[in-house]
Amino acid sequence: MNPAREDEARRRGRRQRRLCLLAILFPVVLALASAFGAVPIGPAELWQLFSGAGDTSDVVRAVFWDIRLPRVLFAALVGASMALAGAGVQGLFRNPLADPALIGVSAGAALGAVTFFYFGWQNALGGWLLPVAAFTGGWLAVIVLGLFNVGFASGGTAKLILAGVALNAMMGSVLGFFLFSASDDALRSMTFWTLGSCASAQWSQVLVLLVFLAVGIFLLWPNARPLDALQLGQDQAAHLGVSVLRVRLEVIVAAALLVGAATAFAGTIGFIGLVAPHLARLLLGGLHRAVLPGALFIGGMLLVLADLGARTLAAPAELAVGILTAAIGAPFFLWLLRRPSSWSA
Repeated sequence: MNPAREDEARRRGRRQRRLCLLAILFPVVLALASAFGAVPIGPAELWQLFSGAGDTSDVVRAVFWDIRLPRVLFAALVGASMALAGAGVQGLFRNPLADPALIGVSAGAALGAVTFFYFGWQNALGGWLLPVAAFTGGWLAVIVLGLFNVGFASGGTAKLILAGVALNAMMGSVLGFFLFSASDDALRSMTFWTLGSCASAQWSQVLVLLVFLAVGIFLLWPNARPLDALQLGQDQAAHLGVSVLRVRLEVIVAAALLVGAATAFAGTIGFIGLVAPHLARLLLGGLHRAVLPGALFIGGMLLVLADLGARTLAAPAELAVGILTAAIGAPFFLWLLRRPSSWSA
């Protein structure tokens, strides 16, 4: 057998084994996170809760099904969405430092949420107006980029990045004005939301996030090989038959959907969309058909563990999960930058 083919077969096998390990670890981490908290739940009780066998107390049953499990699943879906969006954006921009926030979705969502708090709409639409306002703000940012047609057709990804930077700065100025002129109560709510939290998780939100994650996967997975081709450059990818404009539009729309929904419900949570794709490439190589699912599993586990720390480290008080992701993610990302580049297949 050709030595090059043997080496490729070994790498493929190693990649598949590691991806299977991540897929196995994912539900294990979720189960462990479900067991820890103010009301500890032992392995036997977990088995009884899932299987319906035995007899668990009403308190444990209510804590698990109404509070603990929806929160763990909520954190997993938010982390997976942000990581998947980050993997797609980094592949599109051919830049391992790229982040979904570059296209303005996070800043737009933050502006929408801050507007909600500023005008005191807390009780509107039964509390659902906050995620609607945040999601709308995120999508308005993407629509603005589309209206200016910057980077989508002729400008390339460099113009798209520059347009995102300008858009972030513009929305940041409006956000700063709202923060400066808000009342004390509104300012407290704004600050807490911008730090990120999974405390408000509900089953209805879990279902909404699951739908958006499924749509994001549907848009990104067919573009795994085109994203690999784009690493050679736009001209080379076009020569290989890749529709660069279509790939760019689909990746941007998928990232906007994923980050917009995650930010709308959980607030601004940093570094998951940046670090998780890096870890996926470190473990699985640079091929996007491995990086995309790998980032999804890693991002979900990272945020579940961060949320576990947020609700247990300072109990009975609760930390904002964005504080932990930034405190852990920033030094870890600096450590990753010291390693040899993993930006290769």
